[in-house]
Amino acid sequence: MTTVRWLPLVIVLSLVGCAPTARVAPRLPADRMKPPAAERIVDLTHPFVSQTIYWPTETGFVMTPGHHGVTDKGYFYASNAICTPEHGGTHVDAPLHFWAEGAAVDAIPLTRLIGPAVLVDVSAPAKANRDYEVAVEDFVAWERRNGPIPAGAIVLLRTGFGAAWPNRRRYLGTDERGAKGVAQLHFPGLSAAAAVWLADVRKIHAVGLDTASIDHGPSTLFATHVALFRRGVPAFENVANLDRLPTKGFTVIALPMKIAGGSGGPLRIVAIVDE
Repeated sequence: MTTVRWLPLVIVLSLVGCAPTARVAPRLPADRMKPPAAERIVDLTHPFVSQTIYWPTETGFVMTPGHHGVTDKGYFYASNAICTPEHGGTHVDAPLHFWAEGAAVDAIPLTRLIGPAVLVDVSAPAKANRDYEVAVEDFVAWERRNGPIPAGAIVLLRTGFGAAWPNRRRYLGTDERGAKGVAQLHFPGLSAAAAVWLADVRKIHAVGLDTASIDHGPSTLFATHVALFRRGVPAFENVANLDRLPTKGFTVIALPMKIAGGSGGPLRIVAIVDE
């Protein structure tokens, strides 16, 4: 009787079963691979210079010159040292800023910092009242004209105060420094009730505006900060060039300095307008 030799076949099958599967890198559509045209990109960031506006109790941005010129080996070299508080100029407030269990700036999910955005223009009531608080009714009125604010959107508020930058008196309502200056702050912000509505009802990912704080200037309890941050919604403050954006149809990319454990940090934020 002939004996069938199965062992080699089993070994071959086992080897085949263990062979690694080839992985093909996903390909983006051709229209996603080309960079956007320059005219579609809007820089929403104020430059960091000695005149950059910070909270009245902060020292502000300082750049200490290092080397600038041709070295003894014949090549040009430039290097400086910078010092800045986390909160000032165009920056992000991380949830940790006003919520003990909130994410630090390095832990904010990128999905909250990059995404489709809308612009809500509240410059008319803000011009009439420096201490205006954007209300739920402002967003309801916006939605009547433009449709619902989509879930996951980044909402930008244009108060018109960006036009006053970097004049501290016009922008903040005072050029006083220290605690005396804080007591004299007057600029618009988002109401706490509207912050809750945006986060809980519309499920937005982030909110930003063209003033020094997401709470209006006279605030002493910062209820809007607390309402947003306990819900994980970061805020962008001192956003620039909101007058150059359409009402909707654009994407925001807001990438802060990745400071481990930071409560906020300098932000480079841009918008890419749809074609």
